[in-house]
Amino acid sequence: MSEQEDLEELHWLMGVIHNINVGLLVIDADYNIKLWNNFMVNRSGKRADVAMGANLFDLFPEVSSSWFIRKVESVITLANRAFTTWEQRPYLFKFKNYRPITGTGEFMYQNITFLPLKGVDGKVNNIAIVIYDVTEAAVGKEALEEANIELARLSKTDKLTQLNNRGHWEECLESEYDRYKRTGQATTLIMFDIDHFKNVNDTYGHQAGDEVIRQTAKTLRRTIRKTDIAGRYGGEEFVVILVDTPSENAMILAERLRKRIEALTINYDDLAIKFKISVGIAEMNKEVADYKEWLERSDKALYYSKENGRNQSTLYDKEKICDLKNVG
Repeated sequence: MSEQEDLEELHWLMGVIHNINVGLLVIDADYNIKLWNNFMVNRSGKRADVAMGANLFDLFPEVSSSWFIRKVESVITLANRAFTTWEQRPYLFKFKNYRPITGTGEFMYQNITFLPLKGVDGKVNNIAIVIYDVTEAAVGKEALEEANIELARLSKTDKLTQLNNRGHWEECLESEYDRYKRTGQATTLIMFDIDHFKNVNDTYGHQAGDEVIRQTAKTLRRTIRKTDIAGRYGGEEFVVILVDTPSENAMILAERLRKRIEALTINYDDLAIKFKISVGIAEMNKEVADYKEWLERSDKALYYSKENGRNQSTLYDKEKICDLKNVG
């Protein structure tokens, strides 16, 4: 091959290197840059004459040197290529994302390939690093994962109150029953409903009633702990599973909630709506046959509160509550 042909081949090769739609740089064993293609120029904003000969860590101090050195040393030692994906490490160089389709991505997600380059002596003297822009795929996958998480959340959430829906909190109740059977740790269930809620709907309208339910749920969330499990039973009824909580502490929380609800005024379409709640409390114990009986006990305690004047909290007591008519 003639010198002219060699030059033409080199020119052709450099044209490919600089115009391919991937980042390509070559570094030596001291991490000095030997090649910096146009992709790297355009994404980094650093000209080739600035990058060539510069130390990679001086030019990009944000690059994790400990991780990068380990990666490069393994390629040199084993004389074998190595890879890293955006899921392992989102990027090597934090380039801005300029793609309009994936404009929601703050930066360019990158897959990286490290290639050993052997010299005439057979030793790996340089490393080629290929950078693939995978932002579109990464953003798409993240969006799908976020959508799945949101779908899972919605599937267990009551739309009106944003509390746990009945299907989910009942699963939690069964799990807490099983946990009590294993550990014996105190766990208490609270059930409450809004007193005379039908009158609220009849007097102010169903949309006002919905707002009363929303504000009740909001007050409930502000009152309980993060570890407590609150849900909507249905209609104007709510439940709270108090994990690792004996009945006396549950009574304190129930009364706090009841008084906060009593102090509320719901302003809706220039209307001032006041309302109250009745509460039933049942602590789990060894006599309870299953989680459904646990739920039934709190319901009976709630019924007792309503039959005895409403706007009060009642702790389930077998002898007292079983004397009530219409309660088993």
